[in-house]
Amino acid sequence: MQRRAPEAPRGGQQQPYAFKKQKFNFKAFAKLVGSIKPHFWELAIGLILGLAATGMQLMVPQFAKQLINQLGHHMNTGLMGLVIAFFVLSALISAVSGSVLGFFGEDVVRKLRKFLWAKILRLPVSYFDETRSGEISSRLINDTSQVKDLLANSMPTMVTSILQLVGALVLMLLMDWKMTLIMFIAVPLVLVVMMPVIRQSHKISIARQDALADFNGQSSEILSDIRLVKSSTAEDLEHEDGNGKIEKLYKIGIKEAIYDSIASPLMQMVMMGMMVGLLIYGASRVASGTMTFGTLISFLMYLTQMIGPFTQMSQFFTDMAKTSGSTARIQEMLQMPEEDQTSGESVALDGKTLAVDHVDFEYEKGQPILQDVSFEAKPNTVVAFAGPSGGGKSTIFGLLERYYNPDKGEIKIGDTTVTGVNLTNWRSQIGLVSQDAAIMAGTIRYNLTYGLDGEYTDDQLWNVLEMAYAKDFVSDMPDGLDTQVGERGVKVSGGQRQRLAIARAFLRDPKILMLDEATASLDSESEMMVQKALEKLMHNRTTLVIAHRLSTIVDADQIYFIEKGQVSGHGTHKELINKLPLYREYVENQMMLQQAPQTA
Repeated sequence: MQRRAPEAPRGGQQQPYAFKKQKFNFKAFAKLVGSIKPHFWELAIGLILGLAATGMQLMVPQFAKQLINQLGHHMNTGLMGLVIAFFVLSALISAVSGSVLGFFGEDVVRKLRKFLWAKILRLPVSYFDETRSGEISSRLINDTSQVKDLLANSMPTMVTSILQLVGALVLMLLMDWKMTLIMFIAVPLVLVVMMPVIRQSHKISIARQDALADFNGQSSEILSDIRLVKSSTAEDLEHEDGNGKIEKLYKIGIKEAIYDSIASPLMQMVMMGMMVGLLIYGASRVASGTMTFGTLISFLMYLTQMIGPFTQMSQFFTDMAKTSGSTARIQEMLQMPEEDQTSGESVALDGKTLAVDHVDFEYEKGQPILQDVSFEAKPNTVVAFAGPSGGGKSTIFGLLERYYNPDKGEIKIGDTTVTGVNLTNWRSQIGLVSQDAAIMAGTIRYNLTYGLDGEYTDDQLWNVLEMAYAKDFVSDMPDGLDTQVGERGVKVSGGQRQRLAIARAFLRDPKILMLDEATASLDSESEMMVQKALEKLMHNRTTLVIAHRLSTIVDADQIYFIEKGQVSGHGTHKELINKLPLYREYVENQMMLQQAPQTA
């Protein structure tokens, strides 16, 4: 039976921004652009050159009027040469202006993307819990491009268009005020006709950006978890869900195409009507002898010059609408609080007791995950956390990594509260080996040294690989340390990924080691190799362990049993067996689960 894609939003994800009419916020736009300190001198030069080219283009009809009025008498070759020179020179200056503005635009988008990328990397983990990675990418790529287009293309074009319109109207007024008056009346009529189309284009443009961000977010999520999609035979579900979003984009695109197709012909029709009306009126004036033929031609040339600026002004308002949405979304990201990675003192963690004191924590208000959790890990001891899934054990590790801050209580290292310790210094002394053993796309060498300062010799890398029981399989690979592991490490097995993660931890030499279900998903042979490597890694380190397998926790110096976010009891394995029925039941269940495969 074919399954239907869920109509409800995917759990745990923010909804795409609902469309609401936005006005262009110049203050927010100026603040955003000012924060990246672009090369405004390039914008100034580009604008000055553009205005110069526009000024030269405005003079051409004046020369043409004189040239035409003199045709009945003699050919003024000097004036003809001047007209041609102005045409060529204005085209060259326009080209240089466009190039300079292009350089300015690329400088803007480069700096804005660097600024945003630095911001994204400093955002807390909680932001990424709530926001799709595709939406973040859309802010970084699409929205920054929109800001660049407005600043480097649409805005300078708007300025030159205004000069062209005002200059043409002033020169026309000087030539013949009656003809110009008719145009002054006609221009507002053009705007009245065009404004409904411009407003609707504004709304559609923002709706299209929101729908694109939503689709981008979903497609990135699906592609990053393509193995889950296939193993769950969810291709039809995702196909239907994706098709729904594509259809939504299609419908918005159809509306956009309709309004775009209406805008250009409507503008041409109105301008052509103006031109025909002026031509009829001007021809009657020429026939009556109150206007020269050269003046009429000059008027028509100015009118032709005005068609482009009107179209560009229409496009400018559409770009303003798009950029208003982009600016709002970028500003929203920039206003998110960052992790403070600079303040705080540097503290050596070795030889100090790690203590968690009466900590409460919740991801969402009113849904407590941890309640009054307290424990301590003395130097060079092993502390294990046991208990049913969903009890909050991994959340404790998240708090220790300082991905999140406790709502109540405090975490201390020695006599120092960890919030007073420099965050970078803190994390550099903690090593985490988790169940999924995250591996980056790149070489084995790159993954071993990821995030570490300094240079490491091949001998050092082979040494940590040997300690992690990973040397043999890496040396068997065609390129050794320079072997590509693929995106998320797909070219190596789960056990190999774990051993590479352990080798990385050896190289990092952490003072506090955290193991989160490090052997949970491995076959018996891989588990044995990983367990041997972990025993080496745990030697003479303060180690915190989350594990279901009894072999991992029975030898711990202290075991804390976590159930429903609370510590039900703690002690050694024997102590808990004797005094905590919940732990005894948990151990019996684990023994039954481990014996089941052997008796099968």
